[in-house]
Amino acid sequence: MRTPLVAGNWKMFKGAAEAVAYAKVFRALAKDLTTVELVIAPPFTAVHGVADALRNSGIATAGQDCHWEKDGAFTGAVSAPMLKEAGAELVILGHSERRRVFGDTDADVTRKIHAAYAAGLAPIACVGETLEEREASRTFEVLDTQLKAVIDGVSGEQFAQMVIAYEPVWAIGTGRNATPEQAQEAHAHIRGRLRAWLGADAADKCQILYGGSVKPDNARAILQQPDVDGALVGGASLDPHGFFTIASAAR
Repeated sequence: MRTPLVAGNWKMFKGAAEAVAYAKVFRALAKDLTTVELVIAPPFTAVHGVADALRNSGIATAGQDCHWEKDGAFTGAVSAPMLKEAGAELVILGHSERRRVFGDTDADVTRKIHAAYAAGLAPIACVGETLEEREASRTFEVLDTQLKAVIDGVSGEQFAQMVIAYEPVWAIGTGRNATPEQAQEAHAHIRGRLRAWLGADAADKCQILYGGSVKPDNARAILQQPDVDGALVGGASLDPHGFFTIASAAR
């Protein structure tokens, strides 16, 4: 039985003070929600404050991205060791916005994943197709390509720490929602590929999150699907009460 995991990706919202205030409110709300793994991914400037506010709560802190080098002349970048030192335990990699807006390639994602492992961070590795790719019936092809990059060179021991997040890019901020059945279809395909490539044990233990505009009113139907093990929540995670409602639906 896989433990459900719900992660909140705040994107470029909330300064340090607001982030810490949120963390304290959410910590109190979720104090009895012990059957769900909870993760909050604030902006880089708030990672340390949020991690400190959540210390000993069982709620983990994540970075939203990292560079593949430990240090160097990379203005504006943040390395995995820096995130680890700030208090992060996980890092989101390959998010659709990083791919689409900042041009991250599959090769970049592979390098970032290995950098995360080297620093002691667990990756939340994102995969997903665009609207054009879905309408061209290329969903499974795209997922296979991205998944291969995610697991390239990853050992079995490392993969046991990885979380996969399926993001139907066409359902993020577009007003279009994937149905629970569409989410299950993609998740089942991902798990099937992992089973073929890494073995049944690894595939069955892997937490696969759904990340397509999850909200309090649709979370339960999506999270009830057999291969959906939790959610990567964007805008709806910015309100602690709404995020708690989603997390509670994962029980």
